[in-house]
Amino acid sequence: MPSIKISRRQALAGSAALASTLAMPGLSRAASRPVLTHGVQSGDMAHDGAVIWARADRESKMLVEWSTTESFANAHQVQALNIGAPTDFTGKLALQGLPSDQDIFYRVAMADLADQNAVSEPVTGHFRTAPGAMRDISFVWSGDTAGQGWGIDESRGGMTTYKTMLGHTPDFMIHSGDTVYADGPIQSEVELKDGTTWKNVTLEQKSKVAETQDEFRKQYLYNMMDANVRAFNAEVPVLYQWDDHEVTNNWYPDEMLISDDRYTEKSVALLAARAARAFHEMTPIRRNPVEPERVYRKVSYGPMLDIFFLDMRSYRGDNGANDQPEGAPFLGAAQLAWLKQELTASKATWKVIASDMPIGMIVYDNWKDKSTFENGANGDGPVLGREMDIAELLSFIKHGKIANTVWLTADVHYTAAHHYSPDRAQFQDFDPFWEFVSGPLHAGTFGPNEYDNTFGVEVKYAKHPTEEMGVNLPPSMGYQFFGKVDIAADTQVMTVRLMDSADQELWSVDLEPSLVQG
Repeated sequence: MPSIKISRRQALAGSAALASTLAMPGLSRAASRPVLTHGVQSGDMAHDGAVIWARADRESKMLVEWSTTESFANAHQVQALNIGAPTDFTGKLALQGLPSDQDIFYRVAMADLADQNAVSEPVTGHFRTAPGAMRDISFVWSGDTAGQGWGIDESRGGMTTYKTMLGHTPDFMIHSGDTVYADGPIQSEVELKDGTTWKNVTLEQKSKVAETQDEFRKQYLYNMMDANVRAFNAEVPVLYQWDDHEVTNNWYPDEMLISDDRYTEKSVALLAARAARAFHEMTPIRRNPVEPERVYRKVSYGPMLDIFFLDMRSYRGDNGANDQPEGAPFLGAAQLAWLKQELTASKATWKVIASDMPIGMIVYDNWKDKSTFENGANGDGPVLGREMDIAELLSFIKHGKIANTVWLTADVHYTAAHHYSPDRAQFQDFDPFWEFVSGPLHAGTFGPNEYDNTFGVEVKYAKHPTEEMGVNLPPSMGYQFFGKVDIAADTQVMTVRLMDSADQELWSVDLEPSLVQG
């Protein structure tokens, strides 16, 4: 992924060149012009840039220009990028040298490498660079897109939660994982309990579980077939992390799918490698030069906010009883050391830990016998197994006097607000903190989960289906959720709201910051 620093002279000269290219007439261009197949995206923004993404229908030269005005007056062109089959005709550019705290409008076109006079219609997008000084911040978060067989039903408006979130014009979105459901085939029709029929848009590669590289890629392209998703991606930067369904349900690196007849490829390590390539190809995530497919990272958004993205999937040990007194691999030593270092160095008022799984909710690996566990929680009692990593981190935050940590997550397909306190906990060497859960964006709704008392969780609010309603509610039932966070520049108060797809505010809380840290 090229990283491009733009001088003013180069940018102005290049802008004129691209403008003339886009306006150039030609018979070959008119007869067979490239197409941007799935809109544009931006993500992992910084104070001086962001990563932008697009895809063509053929080998092309990706032409990009940006401006601080929607009219593209005084537009700046960046170095073109050749794209082709090795990345499924996708291209990512890391723009740098942009002004901070500024609305940036960008425009992408594709020139056919076999006939560079044939240039696509341009597609425009927008993001705002991170502030260098204090200003109000607003963002949304959620997870779980196109799960449990609930795909794009255009007669019902498609993935409408994206449209609702866009109405809030957030600075950015955190996608908390399960960005796709590679293990969730889409059928053309599903009969609902109310007698109506859910009618999915279909795609050949979504008719079975994903195993090949092409099938993993098409999971993402399927979601971008939805008009709401494309409109959202064009206007709002998305910060992605992954969880399990990008590969297969509840996966761990050494797993073998011996008894799962849906898979001809049994090695989860091989499936995860293909899934990771697709995840990084199809999302505007910034690549780490040392570990190119690393998901955990920090994104800073001005003096009031740092976001720390976790990966609770790639470095874990096997799912099992999760009761080892000596602990069990979860975050991994390198990620845990990185997180401690970055939290210590952070000068931001608020430190959001974007987790792909909740802390105190129990998620079973096998819901039938409830003897094996998928996340860290393993039932009431002392710290055991994967909980060791969480306990070590929470204790480090306390003794390092790292103030104002808030956890955001999704995963469990309902929405909830959790407060953790040592006064209620078996493990007590930590300071109280909040965890907020919201999802699904567009998937089946479940819940509620069981909780354990290891870290003293108290449920302050939750919305989920009743027992009479059953499980795997379709999106048409309205139990689709996202969260909204606002941080006020004058007081630095963080307001967290739990919202539904109809844009109803379900619950909210104002969190006062501690302005003395360290």
